[in-house]
Amino acid sequence: MNKSRQQELLRWLRQQRHHGARALRAASLYGFLAALVLIAQAWLLASLLQNLIVAQQPRTGLVTDFLLLLLCFVLRAVLHYAREMAGQRAGVAIRRALRQQVLDRLEQLGPAWIQGKPAGSWATLLLEQIEEMQDYYARYLPQMSLAVFVPCAILLAIFPVNWAAGLILLLTAPLIPLFMALVGMGAADANRRNFLALARLSGDFYDRLRGRETLRLFHRAAAEEQAIAASTRDFRQRTMEVLRLAFLSSAVLEFFASLAIAVVAVYFGFSYLGEFHFGAYGTGVTLFAGFLALILSPEFFQPLRDLGTFYHAKAQATGGADALETFLRESPQPQTVAAGTLSLSAPLTICAQDMQVMTASGTALSRPLNFTLRPGQRVALVGESGAGKTALINVLLGFLPYQGSLLINGQELRTLPRESWQQQVAWVGQNPQLPALTLRENVLLHQQVPEPALLSALQRAGVDAFLPRLPDGLDTVLGEGGIGLSVGQAQRVAVARALLKPAQLLLLDEPGAGLDSQSERHVMAALQQASTCQTTLMITHQLDELAQWDEVWVMQAGQLVQQGTWQQLIQQAGALRDLAQHRQKEIS
Repeated sequence: MNKSRQQELLRWLRQQRHHGARALRAASLYGFLAALVLIAQAWLLASLLQNLIVAQQPRTGLVTDFLLLLLCFVLRAVLHYAREMAGQRAGVAIRRALRQQVLDRLEQLGPAWIQGKPAGSWATLLLEQIEEMQDYYARYLPQMSLAVFVPCAILLAIFPVNWAAGLILLLTAPLIPLFMALVGMGAADANRRNFLALARLSGDFYDRLRGRETLRLFHRAAAEEQAIAASTRDFRQRTMEVLRLAFLSSAVLEFFASLAIAVVAVYFGFSYLGEFHFGAYGTGVTLFAGFLALILSPEFFQPLRDLGTFYHAKAQATGGADALETFLRESPQPQTVAAGTLSLSAPLTICAQDMQVMTASGTALSRPLNFTLRPGQRVALVGESGAGKTALINVLLGFLPYQGSLLINGQELRTLPRESWQQQVAWVGQNPQLPALTLRENVLLHQQVPEPALLSALQRAGVDAFLPRLPDGLDTVLGEGGIGLSVGQAQRVAVARALLKPAQLLLLDEPGAGLDSQSERHVMAALQQASTCQTTLMITHQLDELAQWDEVWVMQAGQLVQQGTWQQLIQQAGALRDLAQHRQKEIS
């Protein structure tokens, strides 16, 4: 990562501070107060030693000083705890805001855009990479201000007492941030490479996990196991590289801090032996000055050492911010919609005029399309894979932008609030999504439905066929994503959910794909019945039942090449007849 990119990411990270600005200011304030208490504590301690050893004052006369010293110890502990808690709150608030930004952007872009990357990559972005920013905001940022304030405050306390000790500290202080910056540049680059490797590893592992049955059937398990082992070995080596740089930075800081403290100690030692006669403004080096300087010298470097300890947090945050900032900057800005409402005074009519489906990044997915979907019409959409059928469904769902005109009851779809429009659409795809906890919740999805209507939908979708075999019936707790149900059973649940939704448009994307013959019959029979109650558009590769549909649309290379009834299209030369003949040859 070049230096300009690092600076750009650091500016972006600092811009996110406003999400936890109040807690960050509190953390810095507690740190400042703790530094002042520390100086007072050192002053009291040096004064006590001077009075006890040199002035030979009785201990009874120093009770107040002892109590004040004890109070300083307590105050420092309380302020340190308050600072840690404030930094923790700041980090949590900023990380929550960043996750919200990513989730909001993903929600606005929709699943058609999200599917371009493996789910494991999104999980890494939302969890590991944002999580790595915690210490940067909770500790590193507050420590940056303390690393300036605390040494300056200590110098102001030491210089009036002994200018030589103050000068030694002043001259050696810049060495620590200099070497810290040199080491940190390499650490940030190593962290960035580490995060990229982790994102690839997460995505590859999740994809292999989902395709484990296919890999087992084709005897690829051993080869994939070796590939995973190689990837994890590479990731382990990258992680150790990051840790090596972190330990190197700590060693450099400890060396220079120890060297400076040793020089201060040597100066006072030779001064007490009478070898040095400078630094005390001509009054002689006192025991008080020596103790004060030696007590505060480690504390002078401690904020810089802490900053060095937390410097790896800056490197981690920079590495994690690379992918996050790139996603937020390069992902397309969702289209803003006008504040409108969908007019449902008339049955639903969808009319497209030179409508061209676009990707979220602006690439055309289809040629200009012209069609009209009338109220209650049942249309089957056929075509070869890659013809653009699913892209058309995604436009109607509101997940992809378009150019041209797509009117819903005379209103442009892009001007309608997505949520308002999607309430009028029921959808059943090839891969059913069951996000809720129980079977009942997955069917209802927060709807209030009478029990007889629910049981009727379950019966029509064929859910009642396997419902008795579930331990708790409709209240059976499912695993994540519907684990515990077969693909066919999950598809039937999705169909029941679509049957219960009071929608005017039913969109079906090959709902029978991947099902056994019995499940497919149940699913298609229920959907055939449901399609008679609302406007329906179904993508299918099954041509044997198309005669029952009102119209058949044929897509080729992103274009609607034929529209009409099955009887009209099958009797004329064209794409539908070619598909039917090709399918007949495959069967025979």
